[in-house]
Amino acid sequence: MYQINKLYVRPELKLSDLLLENPNLLLMMEHFSLNSIVQEMSVDQFCCKNNLRTGVFIAIANLYNGFQNTGKDLFTEKDIEVIIGFLSNCHRYYKQEKYPEIKSLIAQLYQTNTTAEVKLVEQFFNDYFEEVLEHLSYEESIAFPYFRNLLQSKSEALTESHFSVLEYGDHHSDIESTLSDLKNLILKHIPIQTDFVVRRKLLLSLCELEFDLKIHQSIEELILMPLIAKLEKKPNRE
Repeated sequence: MYQINKLYVRPELKLSDLLLENPNLLLMMEHFSLNSIVQEMSVDQFCCKNNLRTGVFIAIANLYNGFQNTGKDLFTEKDIEVIIGFLSNCHRYYKQEKYPEIKSLIAQLYQTNTTAEVKLVEQFFNDYFEEVLEHLSYEESIAFPYFRNLLQSKSEALTESHFSVLEYGDHHSDIESTLSDLKNLILKHIPIQTDFVVRRKLLLSLCELEFDLKIHQSIEELILMPLIAKLEKKPNRE
């Protein structure tokens, strides 16, 4: 799943063809809370059926296909709630699926390779994911409520809160880059005598997590943060 085909998503393309070319889009659809049964529908037809703005779907799908130009100027404040919902579903995926999966694979590896080096991998990943959890908790408890309050209460959110998108940007950390260090550690320095299959599964799972975290960060930096900054500066708020 980590390798992708760089096909640029357009409204008229058949969604099933896109999903077969890049299965990572199946995960993207889960983040949108969309059913992956797409029949013969085009991207535009599927989005219309599911009450999702086609431009939002296409912009994020193209991130998954390797294109960084999201057309951020096409987004409006009406898209903010959809984007927050998408990111919140990403959080659940990381916490409830990928972290337990990777932790289990490391434990399996240690069962037949009881070395200090493998134990170091476990500690490295646990320390890293504590940092990730802190980042996700910050978004869920501080940033996302502020963004939603800004949408609903308008000027009250600005006057009652000392928080702003600038603070969110300062707090924003590169939470996926450490995974590259962990992958290099496993590939180059950790002696594995047995369970090469488990090591392969572990590396692939780390790659999947790293890839989705990069998309997560791109959505925040290229789409959500500019939208919130524009909303904060909007004149004559009521």
